[in-house]
Amino acid sequence: MDKPTPKADLFQANRDRVAPLLKTLRADGIGHMIDGKFVASISGETFETKSPVDGAVLASVARGHAEDIDAAATAAALAFKSWRDIGPAMRRKLLHRVADAIEDNAEDIAVLECIDTGQAYRFMAKAAIRAAENFRFFADKCAEARDGLNTPSEEHWNISTRVPIGPVGVITPWNTPFMLSTWKIAPALAAGCTVVHKPAEWSPVTASILAKLVKEAGLPDGVLNTVHGFGEEAGKALTEHPAIKAIGFVGESATGSAIMMQGAPTLKRVHFELGGKNPVIVFDDADLDRALDAVVFMIYSLNGERCTSSSRLLIQQSIAEQFVEKLTARVKALKVGHPLDPSTEIGPLIHERHLAKVCSYFDVARQDGATIAVGGKAHEGPGGGHYVEPTLVTGAQGKMRVAQEEVFGPFLTVLSFKDEADAIEIANDIRYGLTGYVWTNDMGRALRVADALEAGMIWLNSENVRHLPTPFGGMKASGIGRDGGDYSFDFYMETKHVSLARGTHKIQKLGI
Repeated sequence: MDKPTPKADLFQANRDRVAPLLKTLRADGIGHMIDGKFVASISGETFETKSPVDGAVLASVARGHAEDIDAAATAAALAFKSWRDIGPAMRRKLLHRVADAIEDNAEDIAVLECIDTGQAYRFMAKAAIRAAENFRFFADKCAEARDGLNTPSEEHWNISTRVPIGPVGVITPWNTPFMLSTWKIAPALAAGCTVVHKPAEWSPVTASILAKLVKEAGLPDGVLNTVHGFGEEAGKALTEHPAIKAIGFVGESATGSAIMMQGAPTLKRVHFELGGKNPVIVFDDADLDRALDAVVFMIYSLNGERCTSSSRLLIQQSIAEQFVEKLTARVKALKVGHPLDPSTEIGPLIHERHLAKVCSYFDVARQDGATIAVGGKAHEGPGGGHYVEPTLVTGAQGKMRVAQEEVFGPFLTVLSFKDEADAIEIANDIRYGLTGYVWTNDMGRALRVADALEAGMIWLNSENVRHLPTPFGGMKASGIGRDGGDYSFDFYMETKHVSLARGTHKIQKLGI
């Protein structure tokens, strides 16, 4: 059996792998892909994307405007009918080729995403593989995409079927951007839609790789188009474009509201996966060791920059002191470091503006009257980038800003509760409703709490473990609609009803 590579050697191997990739990236820059061609912006404008590790410029990126979006939307509209009419077996074959290409390039994608986003290699090494799984899962569902129901009545056979809605816009976030892009794009393509993708301007690097791999896999020109740029320019133009029939968006709740308004004149269908301030509720009868592992993982992994993070710990009063004592030790032991180092657990935050936002909540916590038990300041990490200490805030109350507002960083707020009813009240007293996590060995209580929580997804005695056929999405300010399995097809497709008469029903006669 081969011995595992020592972490120090793997760190060096990652740096050796990323160096030539960055050299090529800086030399070539990042362009849009429109109708199968990599092109500059019509205006010729660009912007720089920088690494959160050390502030180094990674590439010059084409800055898209309305005219670039129009070219991409036109290409998507022209390609739609032929892509829609490709048989499901061929569409499946092509999407599996994309998955193969992603797997073949998984290591390159991982190290570039580390440098582009600051996410730790231990998580990004798996993100590309998950992206390939997204394509494979929806590729295998191509044959089912048009499935409907048979609902016969006395005089008619009534059937339903689904048809692709048309060209769609996909706007994706900067946290784990490659995987989340495939999570939106793969089902759209499997449904028979064409896509215009607007990646986040803070993490554009791997979106251009996806566009390249899709083209190399043999998908027809115009089926996937990628336009880089800023939300108020390229993003707004995409949400307003009349050729785009639907917008799938992952990001902040305020941006979702703006997109809904921008798409209203053209009656666009929207799917939003937005913010969260998710509770993890730990009762005194839980398996506390497993609960502790899950609590730490679900807020401090991925730099805390994840919508499903359990950023509020609700701990029962009877065990609060001992649980928080163990939690404090674990948070103090977290390793902040270079994202390519496989021993790193927390890397630099994505951008200097986001670092400033996260750090601003240290003063908010103090002003609220809470206690910063661990962290509470920026961190001097390798390269001098946007590092922050993992932070634990205790002694919080439910109405405090640190218990209400999404920080989106390695920042955990602890609240205590008396009993089941108190836990539910605290958990629901918030504008968000994406996920909830419940730890208890009383299954009756677990089911009661799961039913009462105002959240789109609940995990009982588990961290977030994604299962692709299940619905993914939130309530309240956390989103509209669901991804996953047939739920994705419900968004990217129209349901059509067809009624077949037996020829025996009575038709009323008029004008006789």
